[in-house]
Amino acid sequence: MTDNVELLAPAGNLEKMKFAFLYGADAVYFGGKNYSLRANAKNFSESEMKEAVEYAHSLGKKVYVTVNIVFHNEDLIGLEDYLRYLSSIKVDAIITSDLAVMSLINEKDIDLEIHVSTQASILNHDAALFYKSIGATRVVLAREASKEDIKRIKSETGLELECFVHGAMCTSISGRCVLSNYCTNRDSNRGGCAQICRWTFGYSNGEELVTDKPFSMTPKDLNMITHVEDMINIGVNSFKIEGRMRSIYYISTVILIYRRIIDKIKNNTLTEEYKRYALNILNRVANRESAPQFYEGLPGVDEQYYLGREELSNQDFLGLVIDYQDGVITVEQRNNFKVGDEIQAFGPNHDTYSFKIEYIINENGENIDVARHPQMIIKINSPYKLEKNDMLRIKMFDI
Repeated sequence: MTDNVELLAPAGNLEKMKFAFLYGADAVYFGGKNYSLRANAKNFSESEMKEAVEYAHSLGKKVYVTVNIVFHNEDLIGLEDYLRYLSSIKVDAIITSDLAVMSLINEKDIDLEIHVSTQASILNHDAALFYKSIGATRVVLAREASKEDIKRIKSETGLELECFVHGAMCTSISGRCVLSNYCTNRDSNRGGCAQICRWTFGYSNGEELVTDKPFSMTPKDLNMITHVEDMINIGVNSFKIEGRMRSIYYISTVILIYRRIIDKIKNNTLTEEYKRYALNILNRVANRESAPQFYEGLPGVDEQYYLGREELSNQDFLGLVIDYQDGVITVEQRNNFKVGDEIQAFGPNHDTYSFKIEYIINENGENIDVARHPQMIIKINSPYKLEKNDMLRIKMFDI
């Protein structure tokens, strides 16, 4: 079963795509400037999409392009030309939910593989079979699919199944939210979601507005790291990470953890100790708590935020390695650190190393006590041989 397992990463731009591949992704998904549900992401121009496909294919990896808005009549203008362009640059599949897109591909005989987006909210095998009958080769199940749902859909359809395993949840059934439209006139199903479910609200006791405990309806993030082996065994083919607008640090950290979990499953070396370590790392990298959500049953009070919450971005990412020579690493600094700090270095080609900073040298060759200016280029000691694009973070958890 593990031979047909794909780790699928978000790519908000070319840089994030390259880091995703470097840190272990088998495929990436991204949107173009139009027809994509992440309108606030930088997204890809047509020339950038062509470059991305060529780069991915040179590595033996895949690219999927999202064409997943809910189309209004005016959105159909130019769609055929766009789909033909995606076919011409040989994207590996498009991700879509609108039947108009699928029908157009079939009617015009456009050479594109169809993956049905999670926006279709597929939770049963009959729906999956319908999409199979009109040419879909893979369905991206709704985030609300349970283990039993996944097993039944796989056994009844034989389709490739893609499941979200990490990242943000929607407070509504995937793809069915109109809160953004109602509150801000921004259409969440055309790429304009204002994330109303992340807002906090005052509430009334019947006579007056109470604001000391603001109400929220925010689901905690999805985190399936402890269930990956089970999901492989029931037939999930693609393990999808959410987060086209996340940082390179977040993407690299999450992808590397899932990559190592999958590889350890393949090699039969996964331990409970490593799963605990992986869970600790993942819980640290995000600014929201996480849970398996619907996999084992309906989520309850422990899977939601109700009366207030904090979503503070941590400052764990210390710097990006840009060179290593004879025990000295050159670093592009990202957050403050100082001489004497205990830090960790991690990357795709070696274990995670912990060590203490003994000195910091700035661009003028001067010894300084603190690196406090973002993106300054500095040199620090390293007892381990590191590689370009490895990352430094504060010391966390040792395996």
